Amino acid sequence: MIHIDNVRKIYPGFELKASLDVPTGRVTGLVGRNGAGKSTMIKSILGIIKPDGGSVEVLGREASELRPEDKMRMGVALSDSGFSGYLKLSDIACILDKTYSAFNKDRFLAECKRRGLPDGKLIQKYSTGMKAKLRVLVAMCHDAELLIMDEPTAGMDIVARNEILDIIRDYMTDSEDASMLITSHIAGDLESICDDIYLIDNGQIILHEDTDVILSDYAILKLDEATYERFDKEYLLASHKEKFGYRCLTNQRQFYVENYPDAVIEHCGIDDLILMMTEGGR
Repeated sequence: MIHIDNVRKIYPGFELKASLDVPTGRVTGLVGRNGAGKSTMIKSILGIIKPDGGSVEVLGREASELRPEDKMRMGVALSDSGFSGYLKLSDIACILDKTYSAFNKDRFLAECKRRGLPDGKLIQKYSTGMKAKLRVLVAMCHDAELLIMDEPTAGMDIVARNEILDIIRDYMTDSEDASMLITSHIAGDLESICDDIYLIDNGQIILHEDTDVILSDYAILKLDEATYERFDKEYLLASHKEKFGYRCLTNQRQFYVENYPDAVIEHCGIDDLILMMTEGGR
């Protein structure tokens, strides 16, 4: 669905140089700290910015050559986009009805009601969470084959974030052939919905792994200095000096479980992965 080959974009003090693939029927997460390059990647895919090099293919075409009928197959939710605050939900439904041939107005309004979006209010009266849910539902309203979600849960409390993630999970469960690229700096949100994860830092992809592999094979090791010095470091991806000794990241949990039974070995989530891989010491 998306194939990015060595795309480059240069800004003063920042350079993006990365490759990424979103296969058909998969949910791919792009994670990293603020300013790592996630939004630059998204804007390159959407043709909002023109890369300085490399190739960006979307739905089998260069992003700059997408036809209107290609764009109709896509659903996009950007964190800084939205409808005029002076519209109501029924107004938006009418706009979408005229825009997408596959749009089902009754189903859309029913889904909005189910998700707690009132029709009688102006959009400007919606809470931040309501506006975020609306952006996501609009992106899905025409049974999009390819969804691109840029920070859909940004600024949300945990309840609102879970509601948005539920919407995304339900859509992907019902649409088995749909594909999605989703970005977030709250990486833990993506553990339950992404098939694979790309980690970007300072404009470069520094890790790509299946989510299941991260959750099963990766681990955090806590070692005092004496243990660290005699430790087999072949399978360590990152090590950070701490007050107690060293905090280490490995992608070979079982190796250390079997060979170092006295080591403190903890679960590694995606947030842990980001912290370990982006704080230096790789």
